[in-house]
Amino acid sequence: MEYAVHHVRRPGLTRDLPYGPQDLLWVSNAATLVLGASDAVLIDTYVTVEQNQQLIDWIRSFDRRLTHVYVTHGHGDHFFGLSQITEAFPGVRAVATEATAAAAEVQAGTDMVGSFWERLFPGQIPARLTTPQPLADDHLELDGQRLEIVETGFTDTPGSTVVWVPELRLIAAGDVAYNDTHPYQSESTAATRREWAATLDRLRDLDPAAVVAGHGNPDLPDDPGILAETAAYLREFDALDARTATAEELYAAMLDRYPRRLNPGSLWGAAKRAKQPS
Repeated sequence: MEYAVHHVRRPGLTRDLPYGPQDLLWVSNAATLVLGASDAVLIDTYVTVEQNQQLIDWIRSFDRRLTHVYVTHGHGDHFFGLSQITEAFPGVRAVATEATAAAAEVQAGTDMVGSFWERLFPGQIPARLTTPQPLADDHLELDGQRLEIVETGFTDTPGSTVVWVPELRLIAAGDVAYNDTHPYQSESTAATRREWAATLDRLRDLDPAAVVAGHGNPDLPDDPGILAETAAYLREFDALDARTATAEELYAAMLDRYPRRLNPGSLWGAAKRAKQPS
């Protein structure tokens, strides 16, 4: 058994930054393919038609039968390719936990697609969106090996999960861990960030050899150290939130600490969310 990762670059979702490093105003999405001798399981897809066609071509290059697509959480940029994938690979099952499947139904709804995703990616979202079906078990199987589904609660969104592959000591982390990229925190609070950081601490107990972030710098390795780095980032954000008065001050303080992380738009969105009147 082995794994491979495919990355695509896209614009960030928050685009009204007051300032920031212009060469870092992008984010990478990762899709992970776990490969057996004859079959394979895909973890997450992409946003746009073009990106997902790239993913399909890449999967075909491995000459395996794709049995499942597993979706780690309900954000559209991780499952909007399901309709293309299921058409390209007949018989494949698109699955997720019940919480993720329910969240995906909301994300794929006409209101959300029209007001959010189509506004940011005009004419690029698949015309037909498929959502994952709830998975009855707590694992998938590939060539007799278990791919464990680990529910992680509220990380960057409620009902998040990671996939733990014991045979490879691999965590496919979805949006639970970020690699050299500002985490998306626009749905989070100080309380949920504390839960998120504690979850990252617990995942370290698995002693992974590799951790694939759903969003990361494609030029960097899948270093398990990103679990601790993401937890440290979240705790520093909360510490600086307590010492700053405005979104602009919080953004500047964090950017001073992390000047070269990808996608500062996520940081700006998080700063605005943190300083909203309660």
